[in-house]
Amino acid sequence: ICIMKRILLVEDDSFISEIYSKRLSREGYDVTMANNGQMALDNMKNHRPDLAVLDINLPDVSGWEVLKFMRNDEVLKHVKVFILSNLNRQAFEDKIASLGVLKYFIKVETTPDMLVNSVKEILN
Repeated sequence: ICIMKRILLVEDDSFISEIYSKRLSREGYDVTMANNGQMALDNMKNHRPDLAVLDINLPDVSGWEVLKFMRNDEVLKHVKVFILSNLNRQAFEDKIASLGVLKYFIKVETTPDMLVNSVKEILN
């Protein structure tokens, strides 16, 4: 029996989250969406994802704050994390390394196929 891998997609742009959610669902992943940091945290406490795909610029609680919370939480600290953002990666190299981010995608340079292929690499 194949157990469906759970992905939490945290993105405040509904157009982007719909595209990625549909694409990941078609690949057989159980995708939950959160459009802000607080919703992401609430969701993770109830349903630990195998992978969180996080935007950085979110209403209320930023992606960095969500990630810091995860890394300090006994249950969530091992959840795999990708970042999907339009913020320049170079500015965050230290944070990316210290918070255990596996992949950092720039939205404007990333296609759904690129994200899906990386998800498959990490989760399968």
